[in-house]
Amino acid sequence: ARLVNVCSCGSCETRATHEGVRHWPFAGPGQGCARPGHRVSARVGVGSAAEPLARCPVHPTSDTPAAALGRSCEVEQWNSDDPIPSKDLEQGVAGAYGLLCRLSDRVDKKLLDAAGANLRVISTLSVGVDHLALDEIKKRGIRVGYTPGVLTDATAELAVSLLLTTCRRLPEAIEEVKNGGWSSWSPLWMCGYGLSESTVGIVGLGRIGQAIARRLKPFGVQRFLYTGRQPRPQEAAEFQAEFVPIAQLAAESDFIVVSCSLTPATRGLCNKDFFQKMKNTAVFINISRGDVVNQEDLYQALASGQIAAAGLDVTTPEPLPPSHPLLTLKNCVILPHIGSATYKTRNTMSLLAANNLLAGLRGEPMPSELKL
Repeated sequence: ARLVNVCSCGSCETRATHEGVRHWPFAGPGQGCARPGHRVSARVGVGSAAEPLARCPVHPTSDTPAAALGRSCEVEQWNSDDPIPSKDLEQGVAGAYGLLCRLSDRVDKKLLDAAGANLRVISTLSVGVDHLALDEIKKRGIRVGYTPGVLTDATAELAVSLLLTTCRRLPEAIEEVKNGGWSSWSPLWMCGYGLSESTVGIVGLGRIGQAIARRLKPFGVQRFLYTGRQPRPQEAAEFQAEFVPIAQLAAESDFIVVSCSLTPATRGLCNKDFFQKMKNTAVFINISRGDVVNQEDLYQALASGQIAAAGLDVTTPEPLPPSHPLLTLKNCVILPHIGSATYKTRNTMSLLAANNLLAGLRGEPMPSELKL
């Protein structure tokens, strides 16, 4: 999270190195860069940046995140896969005009105070913004860029993969092969639950929720239910999905997929009362945020047989400690938050985050700006 200078021209040449992208040398903030007639307009703090920024060899004209920033900025960053410590981020962002961060970077009042009055743009490498103190950011007039849309397909594919993995007990079956449990064929051995003629409930029929339903429909799902802040009849028409109260969705669904945003209204939404309403043959999937689920209540529901199984791509905390009780259950499949983890998606997200930052620094419309 070190500080760099930004030339307002937006067209200076860059030269690439494995350590990052360098701009024309600067005499100092407000004094212009070494290229005649060019002025320094901003300083940018880059937090725990996208991996392509740190790892990709960069050509000045290549379509990469580093090149996108490098065409207008001298870029320095936290060059590690590990999240930047909050103390280092607070020190590094002081006086910066822009911040590029990711989900693991908590942008709260303390960090904003450390940044100071210069900070005018925050670009996050995510579609979720629950790590940002939005009320405080809005109060200070700071613009926010994020990356919606570009990760929809990858996340929906992961959701379907997780659902099938969980309902057909694939991790258990693989383990049986490895440990010698596979002996002879038995009629009910390793039986799970199928999607054909089932009812699927989706909590949050947004872009990702719709993409999940679109992928599940060809499996022969008989009925789709959904819940959210309000009915979405146009979007639901493609799946003949019914808008129902959360209690009805819990009671009638064979599979439940949570794909809503984390808000005060959805925090802890899936709790003891919710799980008690579910069928004991139902499968629960969460690809939204860990805090939407009360994990203690989920553990009890799984351990007692109140519900059949659960698949989680998100947890609280992240990473989940290896000693966590959920990891002791055979009927709980947990992934390390890899919903958008395809090479194409992550690179597209990185480019969008970089371009959001640059547009914000120049006072231009961002490709994807969060309206506060």
